Amino acid sequence: MNKNLAIILAGGSGSRLDKTVPKQFLQLLGKPILVHTLEAFQRHPGIDAIFLVTHADFVARTKALLKPFNLPKLEQILPGGATRQQSSAIGIAAAGDEFLKVLIHDAARPFVEAELIVAVLDHLDTFSAVDVTLPITDTIARLDEDDLVMEIPDRRLLRRVQTPQGFRLPVIRKAHRLAKEDNDFTATDDCSLVLKYHLAPIASVPGHPDNIKITSPIDLIIAGQILDTRKN
Repeated sequence: MNKNLAIILAGGSGSRLDKTVPKQFLQLLGKPILVHTLEAFQRHPGIDAIFLVTHADFVARTKALLKPFNLPKLEQILPGGATRQQSSAIGIAAAGDEFLKVLIHDAARPFVEAELIVAVLDHLDTFSAVDVTLPITDTIARLDEDDLVMEIPDRRLLRRVQTPQGFRLPVIRKAHRLAKEDNDFTATDDCSLVLKYHLAPIASVPGHPDNIKITSPIDLIIAGQILDTRKN
């Protein structure tokens, strides 16, 4: 049926925020960060279904938190694994063959814009994997194990990576199957798996500066400013 699925990964503990509550549950202008993220995909006409993967300890709490909100596209809330890679694999494994395009997104990125979702989906008509990137403005240093600078790469060819990353379902399924058999490799995102196993060229679409990942106290301040700007 070639439906489009969004998998939202919400397994973080929020430890870098020094909070007793996971970051996806923190409030932004009276609404949890997680809800802002889910609503972005809920209202997008190109998304047919949403799977949410959260920490196994928070499944019941997440269901209770989301109950007051109108999220009919949210079809499954799944207990995640010990790592982001494992949680992503759980979401992929739950996807049926009715889905062709899969977008994998961080729950802590509540400001993903509709135009970015469209760009990723459109590129999946041509490519089997799509990354979202932004130019780097700082000089980047590569260190060795003794913290000595070994290389200053040309930043013109470097990019910061955002989500959602997009995939055709058979490709990302194969990537996670190979990764499960490869005990020596753990990835911090899903495009890394496609790249590692040479499964497909990865297209790049421009990200957006507002599409921040909330991981630190300063990010909460910036997030509030972004919301205030959008309201005005």
